[in-house]
Amino acid sequence: MANNNYYDLLGVSKDATDDEIKKAYRKLAHKYHPDKSGGDEAKFKEINQAYQVLSDKSKRQQYDQFGQTFEGGGAGGFSAGGGPASGWDFSGFQGFGGQNGGFEFGGEGFDDIFSNIFGGSTSRGRRRSKGADIHVDMEIDYYEMVRGTQRELNLYKSVACDRCDGEGGEPGTGQKTCPTCKGKGKIETVRRSFFGTFSQIAECHECHGSGRIFEKKCSKCGGDGRVKEEQKIEIKIPAGISDGQTLSVSEQGEAGEQGAIAGDLLVTIHVVPHKKFKRKGLDILSTEQVPFSVAVLGGKIEIETISGSLILKIPNGTQSGEVFRIKGEGVPELGGRGAGNHLVTVVVKVPKSLSREQKKIVEQMRDQGI
Repeated sequence: MANNNYYDLLGVSKDATDDEIKKAYRKLAHKYHPDKSGGDEAKFKEINQAYQVLSDKSKRQQYDQFGQTFEGGGAGGFSAGGGPASGWDFSGFQGFGGQNGGFEFGGEGFDDIFSNIFGGSTSRGRRRSKGADIHVDMEIDYYEMVRGTQRELNLYKSVACDRCDGEGGEPGTGQKTCPTCKGKGKIETVRRSFFGTFSQIAECHECHGSGRIFEKKCSKCGGDGRVKEEQKIEIKIPAGISDGQTLSVSEQGEAGEQGAIAGDLLVTIHVVPHKKFKRKGLDILSTEQVPFSVAVLGGKIEIETISGSLILKIPNGTQSGEVFRIKGEGVPELGGRGAGNHLVTVVVKVPKSLSREQKKIVEQMRDQGI
């Protein structure tokens, strides 16, 4: 990565809150998304990687301690004079008195010290990496939120190579012993320091620990098992989804390494506010004006609901601020187990000008204490 400081990549301080990190990521992801005009795929991937770490409490804590190599931090299994079984050779370790030089090898604190000195822990083999998750934002209107909808996304992303089925080998070719590790799946490197001579056992980068490679790499993907393609993905948005809620579409993210499982597609939904309706839990709130005469004498008014126009009966003597409930006309509960209500607050509309006869009637009402 061009910039190896995740906080700088997102433009936030080291003590930024989770909300600040999320807000910064959304802004930058929207700006650099490869599907947008002027997008930058490389920059987008850097931003996504930074967010994956800083949005996860555990990963962020490790990153703050170890830096970008935090995934290799905390090497375990040190032992005096240990060979390949432990991953380290302390044969040149001298000058400290007592058993094991006065250290209790294998302790967490000791691991941290040596992982910082030698750039990470020993590797005891790893699985092929799962594909990265993809984060996108999507806007829907108020009616789509209530009724649910379906959208189609066009994503330019890594997919499993269809020529080699994601394995990385040219079809029709067999496998052979990895020449880099000689079939062992691991490579030993020797380092010298003021402590002495140390040997480190790491997984072979060529065969990923399997000890075997394809005789010929796939001509389409070059052996990676992945290619970049544009894919159309159908997103089903359920009725009743909340603003800011994130949908997870399993295995629709970036393809995994050489046949490994793909990441997930994470879609954060943003509901465009309605000019009339508000939402409170599963209830829809609205306000309607009622003529003064209808509030006094009773009557009917036409109101707007999410299902269309309805007639609301107003009893005589209705006061301004009273709330009427229309059962079942609210937001559906996720999973289809019912719905909230539509709560209508009435505001009595007082006339600004009256005729002489109307004023006389109101004065009589006033004199009678009405």
